[in-house]
Amino acid sequence: MFNKKTFTIPNILSFYRLISFPVLLYFAVNKIEKVFVVLLIINLVTDILDGFIARKFNMQTELGARLDSIADIGTYILAITGIFIFKIDDFSPYLTSFLVFIALFVFSNLLSLLKFKRFPSLHLYSWKIGGYIQGFFFFVLFAFGFNTYFYYIMIGWGIAAFLEHISIQLMIHQMKSDVKGLYWLLKDKEV
Repeated sequence: MFNKKTFTIPNILSFYRLISFPVLLYFAVNKIEKVFVVLLIINLVTDILDGFIARKFNMQTELGARLDSIADIGTYILAITGIFIFKIDDFSPYLTSFLVFIALFVFSNLLSLLKFKRFPSLHLYSWKIGGYIQGFFFFVLFAFGFNTYFYYIMIGWGIAAFLEHISIQLMIHQMKSDVKGLYWLLKDKEV
């Protein structure tokens, strides 16, 4: 079950994000904002690093794609939890669009669990770019405060990426890792 490809740096970074989940949740629930934010930013940086290292040094594995996807879900949950605990006043005027964002995130994951019996691991370009935008938005939110224009960019891109993700899941017959996007799926006729 475990082999040389199991213990790669990208897999270890993804595993770190998984085991850090309860620690960050503890800091959020106990309203220890500064520690929560620092640890969440470390999670966001390790998310960037695991993908970069995996691609750069040819360490991509199916296990790594699954670990990364599950760790991404945990990071989303933590970020959303942090927003509701620490920044809900900033989000109150935008709650409808934010709840649509959350609902699409939840639906994209539930769809995969129901249809494929596992979490999604598509790794779409739109999803990756959205993750960078959302991570940077979160950093700006906690470091400098809420920025309305940046919020609309983040929420708009995120909703579009979730819709692409859902569309692809509805089109494919089995879960695939590292699908670039809807354009490439249709071009390669992999449906």
